[in-house]
Amino acid sequence: MIWLEYLLPLIFLFPMAAMGSIVLALRSLHDARVQSPFNAPLREPGQALRQRLDQAFSSLFLHGALGPLISLAPLVYGMGRMLFVDKQDWVEWALYGLLSTLLVLAFSLLLVRDYQRIRRLKLGLACDLAVGQELEQLIRPDAHPYYVFHDVPTDSFTIDHVVVTPHGVFVVETRARTFPINNVGCELDTVAVERERLRFPYWQERRPLHKTRQGVSWLSQWLEQRCGVPVPVRGVLVLPGWKIDTDEAAPDILVVSGDVLSRQLTELKFGELSDPIHDKIINTLLERSKLMELTHLRQPSV
Repeated sequence: MIWLEYLLPLIFLFPMAAMGSIVLALRSLHDARVQSPFNAPLREPGQALRQRLDQAFSSLFLHGALGPLISLAPLVYGMGRMLFVDKQDWVEWALYGLLSTLLVLAFSLLLVRDYQRIRRLKLGLACDLAVGQELEQLIRPDAHPYYVFHDVPTDSFTIDHVVVTPHGVFVVETRARTFPINNVGCELDTVAVERERLRFPYWQERRPLHKTRQGVSWLSQWLEQRCGVPVPVRGVLVLPGWKIDTDEAAPDILVVSGDVLSRQLTELKFGELSDPIHDKIINTLLERSKLMELTHLRQPSV
């Protein structure tokens, strides 16, 4: 029967399928999420980026392990066909080879994409950790007039840092960008800030300023609903390592390099919070962080 010639070679694919199942099972072991043993959310600087980096490494592992198995499957199947046919069809063999080649190219592109994604996430995490470390200097053990929250979840996105001070609340966003090199090999490290965009040496971006304003808008409205009074909220965009030209910058967002961020936030006084409102803001943000953390932990691992 002709159909047996196509069905029986599938036997040679069973070991590869078993190995692929083991790879998929091992992927779940890469879940690096941990839960605090205390009654408090476990959040640290760059927590969202850490989770995305774990997912990127998991994707790299999956594509690197399954890629060779899937790419060799057509050739293994074709070699199995050789045992059950009397006459070789070289056109069929050419199709098997072409399919394997296309699969190799596809998985190679996926691995390159994962590699580039991991590089970007590592750079962003390094900058986020540096900014978080700088913000930690605001915390005073005696009176606790300052409080820093990391990776504050909103309804549709995440705010990198929220700083509560006696003089207002800061939405701090961090963006990591590498320095371009000019034709003589020198780094170009100056960015010009305009009202709606950032002008880097060879490109421009609008999204960082938009995201910062979006965070300010959401947080101010949300705190006003929870506290019952308007709360002064100011946006801060941090570009670690860059020299900032703010001649044409809008006054609503502070764009800084971040090396003296804690001192800048301490000296900047754009409002005044009473002690009850100050404490209510902190408790409200703590409750939201705790609620979102519990919701995240209840979600099944993918």
